[in-house]
Amino acid sequence: MLVKKYSGELVPFNSDSLRHSLTRSGANHDQVEKVYAQIKEKLFDGISTKALYQLAFEALKSQRNSLAARYSLKKALRELGPEGFYFEKWIGRLFQEYGFESTTGQTVQGHAVSHEIDVVAAKGNEMLAIECKFRNDIDAKISVTTPMYFLSRFNDISDIDYHFFGQYKKFTQGWLVSNAYLTSDSKDFGKYYGVNFLSWDYPEDNSIKRRVDRAVFYPVTCLTTLTDEQEKTLLQHQIILVKDILKDKNALQSLQLSPEKLRLVLQEAKELIDYKVDEES
Repeated sequence: MLVKKYSGELVPFNSDSLRHSLTRSGANHDQVEKVYAQIKEKLFDGISTKALYQLAFEALKSQRNSLAARYSLKKALRELGPEGFYFEKWIGRLFQEYGFESTTGQTVQGHAVSHEIDVVAAKGNEMLAIECKFRNDIDAKISVTTPMYFLSRFNDISDIDYHFFGQYKKFTQGWLVSNAYLTSDSKDFGKYYGVNFLSWDYPEDNSIKRRVDRAVFYPVTCLTTLTDEQEKTLLQHQIILVKDILKDKNALQSLQLSPEKLRLVLQEAKELIDYKVDEES
């Protein structure tokens, strides 16, 4: 049986790959087999990856909301758009999780021209200039021209003292961060010229999806018990993470939820945060 990718390419259906992705949602063996059996009944030759995802999402949701929420991470990141403003905020928070101070949307004067830096992050003697490349397309890839352009921008702001977080520092590293994939040329260019990458699946052992699972750093757009409009409202109130909901009892106040709906949202959020994904799965 063949599966049609977003690009239109047809690839063989891989049952092991599907089971693996279901396992990483936090489903146990019995739940995975039950979900897989539900999906298998509805498969057909030429099914799209989007339709396959929807089947898996609905089947996981029938087991537990938090399983579907975890499974939907990649889609949830795309919902931090449409222009990626909240993705930049989320990345800023992600670097804070690793002990950095961060700020977003800063303009600095380089040697030749001025540059807008999506995220500036600092810790100790390090200061990072982080460029975020947000993509709405499911299979989008960052071509080598992007890190080439970013490197020229980083060179223009190198060896200049900038005042951030109460002190003057020079940028020590450039980071290119994306919710999409990287082409092999992009990876090779980054390795040779020292451009740090963080993308959906790269570096393999420290990618966005790996970091999110380790730090339970799920955006509120993961939650299946909220509508799209409710998620947007939370983002507008700077409630970016599921963690924020559990830390602040007033975080959901702007949504005016019924007591029962509030209970369901908090239950899903707690289950999502409490479960640790097995790194080996």
